Amino acid sequence: MIFIYNCYGGTHTSSLASAIHLGKLPEDRLPTREEILNTEYFNKLNYKDMGRFIYRGVDSGGNKVYSLGRGWSSVLLPCLKNFLELLHEECGLNEKIVLSNMSPTVPPVMTVGGFVSRAMGINFIGEPLLVIGSRQAYQRITEIVKETKDTAKRMKETVVMLENKVPHPAKA
Repeated sequence: MIFIYNCYGGTHTSSLASAIHLGKLPEDRLPTREEILNTEYFNKLNYKDMGRFIYRGVDSGGNKVYSLGRGWSSVLLPCLKNFLELLHEECGLNEKIVLSNMSPTVPPVMTVGGFVSRAMGINFIGEPLLVIGSRQAYQRITEIVKETKDTAKRMKETVVMLENKVPHPAKA
């Protein structure tokens, strides 16, 4: 099994989700500022890293975990899913793959912090905003990681693409 956590830049929510999945960040409490900022690749990737699969490690079940920054493209993931299904059908690929979208977890403060830090290079303003946003989103990120793992246990398909939409408050 391969897990691929994806978001716009691959450096914030995907980094946190990957670390939670691998047991490098806690599931039962909010991480400290230092734990967030010391998460591998957190706030370290740039525009040139988009579209690159970044290996994060192997989980307790022997599954590989990756992250991916996909930019604004709305066709990249459907194309990737289609291509992976083609590899299963035509080339004998037998590894199940879960693509899990972390973008719905991003609060506005994290978006601003990421822009200020990554695009403008002003880390002393961007990083505190990223920490605030990470802590705001952390519970939902943890829930999505659990849902992603649960989906993987039940999946019949060779490739699953999870959108992870945030439930509407009236429907939650």
